[in-house]
Amino acid sequence: MRGINKIALPCHVSLLRQVELHVHLDGAIRVQTILDVAKRRRIPLPADTVEEMTQRIIVDKPGSLTEFLGKFAEYMHVIAGDGEAIRRVAYEFVEDKAKEGVVYVEVRYSPHFLANTQVDPIPWDQEEGDLSPDKVVQLVNQGLREGERAFRTKARSILCCMRHMPNWSMDVVELCKKYRHDGVVAIDLAGDESLNCEAYCGHKNAYQEAVRCGIHRTVHAGEAVEVLKAERVGHGYRTLEDPALYRQLLQQNMHFEMCPVSSKFTGACCPDFTKHPMITFRKDKANYSLNTDDPLIFNSTLHDDYRTALRFMGFTEEEFQRLNICSAQSCFLPDAEKRELLDSLYEAYGMIQSTAF
Repeated sequence: MRGINKIALPCHVSLLRQVELHVHLDGAIRVQTILDVAKRRRIPLPADTVEEMTQRIIVDKPGSLTEFLGKFAEYMHVIAGDGEAIRRVAYEFVEDKAKEGVVYVEVRYSPHFLANTQVDPIPWDQEEGDLSPDKVVQLVNQGLREGERAFRTKARSILCCMRHMPNWSMDVVELCKKYRHDGVVAIDLAGDESLNCEAYCGHKNAYQEAVRCGIHRTVHAGEAVEVLKAERVGHGYRTLEDPALYRQLLQQNMHFEMCPVSSKFTGACCPDFTKHPMITFRKDKANYSLNTDDPLIFNSTLHDDYRTALRFMGFTEEEFQRLNICSAQSCFLPDAEKRELLDSLYEAYGMIQSTAF
């Protein structure tokens, strides 16, 4: 991965059974798949090899969140609106996570960003077709199920509201309700965090409905807890800037979905990993997970995030085990499946089994 000094993980760490809770499906697509689908659909691209297309997509130096989000325009028009591509992307995602040692993953995406009908406006300058957000969810569920059967990595999905499109949010929560027993485990709010969700009642109304119906909730950024009643926080580094809030969240055992490699390239944190906020979370024994966020755009894998924590942040095998237990305890699986996941981790780590959570 460009921009990160790679070191080999010790064998006992690299083979760790991992749980990942914060990764975007549309930020985890194989470049070869983008090229294959573009060729089949006869969509011109500015590059025709994996190497050249990768260089157009990836971020390899610290920048801003807005610059990072602009990278999706390089390829999303290829995948969006194509059912075969969407199912393939979901299937290949599970295969890639299985190769990384992930035993359970919650992958998030916006159904509306992949649709080309029953969505206003239609994204990525697509012409109207026949792929609705509802059909997108069905196709992703199908691909994840097929991948789970093939690679024995359990995968569930989280549906994203988008900050700049509050008119989509009630649709998203309705899809969460419809598919809550068919692979969808939660709702999220993603996008440009410079847009304050308090200014858009569509998001707040959707989250109120999620609370009413018992839909699990995670949110990118800090207003998550009070305004949207979030159960998990995406990233959450800036909570350290408010010591009272940070102490409150620690006392609540709030789960933070941390993505160290992503935080460098999106400008969320100081690019010096030895000063990363995650070091404070580790020292305080906070409840957090280690995640990739958008591995396609960062040209990374989950191992790169583990290497970064190991080399620059003082992490140990014991801390990797602890954070994966925290991840399992904070995942959005039903209780029986959560107990099964925890038991598998305790057994793999040679710990005394305890399914209290």
